[in-house]
Amino acid sequence: MWRTFLITIVAITCFSCTNREPKYVIGVSQCSEDIWRDWQNSEMMLESTLHDGVELRFTTARDDSKRQIQQIDSLVESGIQLLIVAPNQLASVTPAIDRAYDKGIPVIVFERKTDSPKYTAFVSADNYEMGQIMGEYIDMRLNGKGRVMEILGLKGSSPAEERHKGFTDALKDSGIEIVATLQSDWTEEKGYEVVKNYKGSLEDIDLVFAHNDRSALGARKAFLEAKVKKLPLFCGIDGLPGENGGIKMVRDEILDASYIYPTRGDQLLQLALDILDGKPYKKETMLTSAIVTSENANVLMLESDEIVRQSQRLTLLKEKADTYIQQLGTQRLISIMAAIMVILLLFTIVAIYYYFLQRARLIEERNKMEREQLDFYTQVSHELRTPLTLIQGPMEELAETQEAKQASSETKGLYSILRRNTHQLTEIINKMLDVQAKGLKSLKSIEADLTQSNETVSEQPIAVETENHESSSLNETVLIVDDNADIRAYLRTILQDKYQISEAADGKQGLALANEIVPDLIVSDVMMPVMNGLEFCQRIKSGTATSHIPVILLTARALNHHQIEGFESGADAYITKPFSSELLLVRINNLLKSRMKLKDLFGHQETKTPEDPFLLKFRNYIEANLTDSDLNVETIGAELGLSRVQLYRKIKALTGQSPVELLRTARLNKGRQLLQTTGKTVSEVAYEVGFTAPSYFTKCFKDEFGISPSDVSS
Repeated sequence: MWRTFLITIVAITCFSCTNREPKYVIGVSQCSEDIWRDWQNSEMMLESTLHDGVELRFTTARDDSKRQIQQIDSLVESGIQLLIVAPNQLASVTPAIDRAYDKGIPVIVFERKTDSPKYTAFVSADNYEMGQIMGEYIDMRLNGKGRVMEILGLKGSSPAEERHKGFTDALKDSGIEIVATLQSDWTEEKGYEVVKNYKGSLEDIDLVFAHNDRSALGARKAFLEAKVKKLPLFCGIDGLPGENGGIKMVRDEILDASYIYPTRGDQLLQLALDILDGKPYKKETMLTSAIVTSENANVLMLESDEIVRQSQRLTLLKEKADTYIQQLGTQRLISIMAAIMVILLLFTIVAIYYYFLQRARLIEERNKMEREQLDFYTQVSHELRTPLTLIQGPMEELAETQEAKQASSETKGLYSILRRNTHQLTEIINKMLDVQAKGLKSLKSIEADLTQSNETVSEQPIAVETENHESSSLNETVLIVDDNADIRAYLRTILQDKYQISEAADGKQGLALANEIVPDLIVSDVMMPVMNGLEFCQRIKSGTATSHIPVILLTARALNHHQIEGFESGADAYITKPFSSELLLVRINNLLKSRMKLKDLFGHQETKTPEDPFLLKFRNYIEANLTDSDLNVETIGAELGLSRVQLYRKIKALTGQSPVELLRTARLNKGRQLLQTTGKTVSEVAYEVGFTAPSYFTKCFKDEFGISPSDVSS
């Protein structure tokens, strides 16, 4: 290991300058030899360089309890003053630890507990909590349903037992099924072997949880060799940095997740020195840790990458130091080595500072991840349902074409496979409804015409032709708002034969376009950048020019509280992805039909008009200005806070008539009332209600009521 090499350089540099006997000799008995132990040993070596007179003696049992017993006895006989030990198995190694303790040697047990109370201090992470957190993550990852294989650590070791218990407790009330529990021994080879020899089927396994990353990697090789149709997800524990560590495997998607099993060799050695120096210490210390996923793996890799770079620089310094040592005498040698010590110490301080800086960033990232987990289901659903919509909808549409029906049996068979697996994936995602898309119906095309929006509302004869042309050519416009270009293209394909289509890529663009064109209906996604669909809907419903427009939220957010949020924002309908094109067309058609046409806004007194605040304000303003023959769309729009185009579209959508038509109706009704209740002439009444020519008033009066004004006044 590069880090072991780094610490060796530091240690040689430190101890080559003195012949003094070490103040403390500390024995370290490791139960195994792997990347995790190498990392921990290097941390203890690095920490020892910061203290004078500390000698570390390392042994490794390589997962052999008998060998570890012999090594512990040998360390005790060599004169160590403190023993740090990670027991291979509980029952077998405990007697050797007891013998050392009985001889007055302080014993720090780390990582794995013993069966005896004869120890000075215990340091470990909470293995039960690790298993429990991994179980909760797997439950969330599989959405509470799936088949899981568990690969245990070494039989009889406390980490294996506690991780297993925490894992099973986390899943006991879940829909997750643990289909197999295989006994391994922490090695990659054994992880491969137990999966290879598994008698059950490997085809239906959704996820493999191994008690460490090496066992998970071995299991993965066995699955790859078995050539299963669908490779399951793999999760482990250790989460080490470095080239072969679990963090890199998560980043490279070899593992789906890992859990950082903290080494904390620096803290372990500091505890040993506190005990030897007679300082206060905790008898039991539980280390904190965190889960590693693809979301934070890159951040965690930064630490190891930086230390590698520092190691390379230190190696160059060492080579230069060796050259100086060969060229100079003893006195010069001592000076140079002292200078190297200072430089190495500075680099060590920088490395330690950077290490704690990265730890702070890790904590911040972990907190962010915990917050994001609250929206985990929504994000996954959105990422899956959108492409499913774009696969399933067009595929079903193509199936109804003449070319598909006349295809060869082989092509039809391939299509059947696609359709079956698409439906199966859809059912897995929250048991979505089985959608059978149908062919698009041929509907007539409509165009929008706003030529009337520029006209003056004076009652001139020439205005009649313009208004009639306008009212007969208006189309229904649908605005599509979605950040996914493919979804917009698919919706356009569904709707373009029946409606005029406009598009926007986010809520901000959609709001601007809606205020500009005032569409008849809006179809919007919820999860969008810049401005999401909920805020967009709220802004539409609160705008004077757009408050009347029906809004359909089309989204992957299918949970009840998501739909409640949608309706609270003012949405008129809520459709989840994947969706039926026929359902969408029906909802749009029904919403447009349900829009009440208030034909008699200025009709007879007995006509009942809905109390729409905007229409009441519009009516009151016109009635107050009937005598003004120069009243026009711009004047009315300015009073109501709208442009002439916005006013025209909103009035047309709410009443089915243009502002000019409504104004003429109001003037004619007022004129009829004056003719019936006063003795004024037709000319006097015509001018009083805003007509510039009595003849034109007479013509419009006959068109509206079927009789001449003189017949009413006589």
